[in-house]
Amino acid sequence: MTTILVTGGTGTLGRFVTERLRASGGHEVRELSRRSEQYPVDLRTGAGLADAVAGAEVIVHCASTQKSGADVEAARHLIDAARTAGVRHLVYISIVGIDRVPLGYYRTKLQVERLIEESGLGFTILRTTQFHDLALTFARGLTKLPVALAPTGVRLQPVAVDEVAGRLVELALGDPAGHVPEMGGPEVLSLEALVRAYLRASGKRRPVLGVRVPGRLFGALRAGGLLTPEHAVGEGTFGEFVGRTAR
Repeated sequence: MTTILVTGGTGTLGRFVTERLRASGGHEVRELSRRSEQYPVDLRTGAGLADAVAGAEVIVHCASTQKSGADVEAARHLIDAARTAGVRHLVYISIVGIDRVPLGYYRTKLQVERLIEESGLGFTILRTTQFHDLALTFARGLTKLPVALAPTGVRLQPVAVDEVAGRLVELALGDPAGHVPEMGGPEVLSLEALVRAYLRASGKRRPVLGVRVPGRLFGALRAGGLLTPEHAVGEGTFGEFVGRTAR
């Protein structure tokens, strides 16, 4: 029986990963989070981590936070514990475009990738595009005013979180593979298109006005920094997702 630890096991992605691993059978799956009953761990300080990792062969690292530098510290603690415990495979979920889009959170994700690459552990890193949930959050935020102002030229390639979970489970049950091909959703959509899809599904009425936003960040977004069209392997569309959830 393989012991697999999932960090962020109660989060948006981690809960799907945990469920799929348990459903696959033949594994002890440890769900790690600060709120976990069995394995309460604070990755930022490392508290509880040694006990949680002891005996684990595989770690799927899904935990993340927007707090500045926190993911780097968490990764250091996790890598140290993994080395001590003799973990053979560390699987990490990352983001398409972290080396192209000038966001602080993306720079942090890139730092974590480098820590894992240099850790001496067997590892697999999967970069994916934004989940449908995040694209929906963007669309909702842009429709709070009487007129929806959508930055022009910005495109997303949203992917279903359960499909990403399935890919992570496949990778976790295999051998360390380093950087694997990216994973994107089946279609590239402008922010205007995302907003209009949300408005249709939610029954709201708003005029949608495209606005050009200056700056390096939006320049990188307009250049396709968040996209991986050559890896459009997802199947579920944003329209299908928003139709189920927007109301």
